[in-house]
Amino acid sequence: MRRSARTGSSPRIPATEPGRFAMQTGRPALRALLVVAAVAACHGNSAGVQVPPAPTPAPAVRVQGNGLVDTVGRPVRLRGVNRSGAEYACAQGWGIFDGPSDSASVSAIATWRANVVRLPLNETCWLGINGVTAAYAGANYQAAIADYVGRLNRAGLVVILDLHWTAADTAKALAQAPMPNRDHTPEFWRQVATAYGHNNAVVFDLFNEPFPDSNTDSPEAWRCWRDGGTCRGMSFQAAGMQELVNAVRGTGATNVIMLGGVQYAATLSQWLANQPTDPANNLAASWHVYNFSWCHVKSCWDGQAAPVAQRVPLVLGELGQNDRGRTFVDSLMDWMDARGGSYLAWTWDVWKSVWDLIQSYDGTPTAYGATFKTRFAR
Repeated sequence: MRRSARTGSSPRIPATEPGRFAMQTGRPALRALLVVAAVAACHGNSAGVQVPPAPTPAPAVRVQGNGLVDTVGRPVRLRGVNRSGAEYACAQGWGIFDGPSDSASVSAIATWRANVVRLPLNETCWLGINGVTAAYAGANYQAAIADYVGRLNRAGLVVILDLHWTAADTAKALAQAPMPNRDHTPEFWRQVATAYGHNNAVVFDLFNEPFPDSNTDSPEAWRCWRDGGTCRGMSFQAAGMQELVNAVRGTGATNVIMLGGVQYAATLSQWLANQPTDPANNLAASWHVYNFSWCHVKSCWDGQAAPVAQRVPLVLGELGQNDRGRTFVDSLMDWMDARGGSYLAWTWDVWKSVWDLIQSYDGTPTAYGATFKTRFAR
């Protein structure tokens, strides 16, 4: 999600980002480790990547046809929440998570009968580079993420690791970029894949919301999306989706990989035409839709998303409604339910904003969040 300033909110809320709020009328934006896997890296934590222990009651998932299945071929539909915080707290220098990450807070998510949590991450925090406070970077950040993933998996929750904030060159990742970068992003995914390649109850969402070519649905946007390199309107070399798929698969990891379309992952018009090659045949399409975003009407769902859903698993990685209502999200979840699709609400946080699903981290829902809690219980 793109975030904008929230009036009257805590200073620990993510900083203002330019983007779709301005363009579209509306959207704010183990500790005990068992092993350390050595990886060749040229970044701040090149000594190794923190590897969590194997889980899990959470199902290991893989792609079969246009759906997700478990290890014995039973269909798996992912329905759950986004847990924002680890993408911004570390870079802002005051923590790793926003709110608790303990077992009680994880159990609260599970009581909603959710079976998946999407966890946004920060590239510079994971790699321990570009001036991120050491206490919240590198091995410390990786250990905290590994602890949390382990708790989520043990509670029966699949985890989607989402690369949310990135920055090229020597910059700290303090906002979302239009595309991942060649400076750091392939190395980020090599390290993450090394750490979690043994655990197929973890899914990799390679880049939160691409918006190349000045946020258009153009041939150049899709070329940049797939191939990266020199892209119109960008000052850095972009890492394309094929390059990132290669980075993951080069480690031997076979985890499901999610790829969001352009225009903040709302537009899937050329997703199939530009689908990267995956030797593991384990790709899913990621889709983000809000009541004010591109593709927020049923004609677009039918015209753009339905053809993709007929070919690969479609995961609605973010959905939401910015007026605390339910009409839009109910209609979109109905549409996804009819196709056996997966979806995750934004967001399991207490920001005192329109996006809050909960009043507190004990899982007490807001009126808005109750819509999703009821849906997950069906």
